[in-house]
Amino acid sequence: MDVLHFLFGIFGNATALFLFLAPTITFKRIIRNKSTEQFSGIPYVMTLLNCLLSAWYGLPFVSPHNILVSTINGTGAVIESIYVLIFIFYAPKKEKGKILGLFTFVLTVFSAVALVSLFALHGNRRKLFCGLAATIFSIIMYASPLSIMRMVIKTKSVEFMPFFLSLFVFLCGTSWFIFGLLGHDPFVAVPNGFGCGLGAVQLILYAIYRDNKGSTTTDESVEMGLAKPHQEKHSNTQPSRNGHV
Repeated sequence: MDVLHFLFGIFGNATALFLFLAPTITFKRIIRNKSTEQFSGIPYVMTLLNCLLSAWYGLPFVSPHNILVSTINGTGAVIESIYVLIFIFYAPKKEKGKILGLFTFVLTVFSAVALVSLFALHGNRRKLFCGLAATIFSIIMYASPLSIMRMVIKTKSVEFMPFFLSLFVFLCGTSWFIFGLLGHDPFVAVPNGFGCGLGAVQLILYAIYRDNKGSTTTDESVEMGLAKPHQEKHSNTQPSRNGHV
């Protein structure tokens, strides 16, 4: 059981790392064009908060036997911090202020959770407090593609929901869901079970609408933070276009 638990944790680390690195193409484009264009920085800031809370939860003095949760989320926090700093550097003044404000909020929330759990709570109460905080923001992060899924159903197009992103969302959620079950940890199992289910729905939608071709660029197809996909490309009376944690 311990070996299986460890193996699913390693697989979860690998799939999660793929999801964290997926936006690198987008940020190469931002750096190349010296502009954030229509991209939104909000998903990266919120993912940073999720990573910080999950990494804290996985530490041995908070939640024993979850060090693999800390390693991947600690890595994710570093990666997302780089994304956020790049976005702030190239964002227009109004967007820069908004993302800086949200970034400050993230650091404040994480600091509050860490300090309260460190100095005011102990044992199971500490684990419960940190686990609930991490679970809430994990579910929020996994729920972020819901608007894209709604667009897929409306336009009958998978242009902005590429297959490999959906596949790795499913694999990542599934591996951590099983990891949580094997470790008898609902704070790992519940949010990732939710992610597993959403990933499965994305794959089903992709299977239904995969034959609808489109002209999405490579940069757009791997982006998770596109603010307003170009819906004018779609038509409700014609086949829609085919287009990624």
